[in-house]
Amino acid sequence: MTDLQPLPRIHDLGLLSDRRSAALVTSLGEVVWYCPGRFDAPSLLARLLDEARGGSWAIQLAGAVQGRRRYLGDGGHLETVLRAGGGELTITDFMPFGEGLPHGICRVFSSAAQAYRLVLNAAPDYARRAVTLEQQSAAVRIDGQHWLYASHLPRITGDSVVVEVPQDEAAWAFLSDERLESPDWETVTRWCAKSLLSWQELTTHATYHGPYEEAARASLRTLRLLTDHAGNATIAAPTTSLPEVPGGQKNWDYRYVWLRDAGMVVSALTRAGGDGQEGRAFLEFICAQATPQNGLPAPPFMTVDGGQPPEETQLDLSGYENSRPVQIGNGARGQLQLDAYGNVLLAAKLIYERFDVRDEEGTLEHWGVVERFAEFLADHWQDDDYGIWEERQKRPYVAGKVLAAVALEYIAQYSEEPAQAARWKAAAAAARQWVMANALNAEGAYAYVAGEEGVDVTAALYPVWGFCAPDSPEMLATVAVLERESCQDHLYWRFLADDQTHEEGAFLAGTLWVAQYWVMRDPARARVILDAVLAYGGDLGLLPEMADPRTRQPLGNVPQTFVHAALIGLVVDLAEAETAGTASAGTASAGSTS
Repeated sequence: MTDLQPLPRIHDLGLLSDRRSAALVTSLGEVVWYCPGRFDAPSLLARLLDEARGGSWAIQLAGAVQGRRRYLGDGGHLETVLRAGGGELTITDFMPFGEGLPHGICRVFSSAAQAYRLVLNAAPDYARRAVTLEQQSAAVRIDGQHWLYASHLPRITGDSVVVEVPQDEAAWAFLSDERLESPDWETVTRWCAKSLLSWQELTTHATYHGPYEEAARASLRTLRLLTDHAGNATIAAPTTSLPEVPGGQKNWDYRYVWLRDAGMVVSALTRAGGDGQEGRAFLEFICAQATPQNGLPAPPFMTVDGGQPPEETQLDLSGYENSRPVQIGNGARGQLQLDAYGNVLLAAKLIYERFDVRDEEGTLEHWGVVERFAEFLADHWQDDDYGIWEERQKRPYVAGKVLAAVALEYIAQYSEEPAQAARWKAAAAAARQWVMANALNAEGAYAYVAGEEGVDVTAALYPVWGFCAPDSPEMLATVAVLERESCQDHLYWRFLADDQTHEEGAFLAGTLWVAQYWVMRDPARARVILDAVLAYGGDLGLLPEMADPRTRQPLGNVPQTFVHAALIGLVVDLAEAETAGTASAGTASAGSTS
């Protein structure tokens, strides 16, 4: 048996979560990423970012090969089957989720036709310090604050904790964040049942039935797994520094909560059916934590408890496929990003039009924050900002101004002060006029930056937002440029003012936005694009930030909620288009009969 399994691949990763922290596990059952306690906490296991030093929890089963994997229901329990020696080993991995349950990673193993070992190599604090191990009567204490319990006594072997499982015996192991009173099989079985029930109760809030139902269910599951249960904040991704360019330097920490994601996540959770509780809960978090900072109505992103993310710090890790630097924190935390506030207003508008959200005095839910964001956009829509892609230089990025216009138009309908509503509408009209006068390139397409020629996939959303018609001359010109310059194998690259090399992969959320555009003109074309994206979701439907159609390689942090929210929006659009098409056909048929 070898000590190290093959380097984990992005498409090979499965996600575990208890809605406060997350872990990633390979198809061979190796946990290669785990940040105990909180999504953005220092890692205990990080072989994903350093093959030799990062730490992992592996299963050493001679001759093991991947069998099959699936989630049990719509929650976070992952079943993995390994094949070895003519038999199978079934692993059920979960992080207990539910009131009164302990926190950690629980692993339940069927019996196997041969003996095997569980080997835990912990590397605390992103492997910045050596691990301490203490043998106790029923467990091994790890780094002073974690305990490994198991059906077969864990033992310290060098810097590892090893559990030996004999042939034909079932087993369990639990890496706990707290000291427990000697859990046993009955305890673990109870945890599993209660956790499954908690997930089942959660998934009743939003359901979806229609085309691409399995893909939509996988995306809803992903959003739930990456939502903090205490505050209802959805992080962008559970990982840091998975590269946008293999071997390159574009490696970022995505374990935070972005305002711009609010619009898409709230829209996805609301439009997918159900009672709207999950979408409203995320908007509640955004509005509760949206405090003015540095002249902005709110920072563009925050931690899961509403705090300020740390400054970027580089870690001494080798990086995924030697992609360095490996970073924690995020340097874009103080940027002006106009689209972030517009997206929150779109989310509020969707909630307002679908649900009764007025209090006893008739005031709309979160109106104070919505009003503050709208006032800011009315006063500052014309300012240069850092854009939707958080570039390093301020420019007149067009998407933020388009979004300001439509968001102000929508939200003005809900103002009960005529003068305020008129002011917002006037600002929206001015923004529209400015865009049409300054934001078209030489081909008549919407430019990414006013006064320049490049076109970005964000423009595909302009008719989706309601800024223009999908067949307007400007949009036809825009899509023609995207098809010519940004598309390969039905995937689309974003346009970056600071980097036009196309070295990074195609941007999957942007690709899905283009598909949303095509729903309005040619739903069959939208389906082709969606199928191309789904090919990068692996066997569990977990989508990365990017993919390179030239190498068929997924890229960037994974799974990314931005992408999954866009997917849900697209499949709902397809379902609505299908329904509308059926209704139109029925009307035409009835008319011809009469």
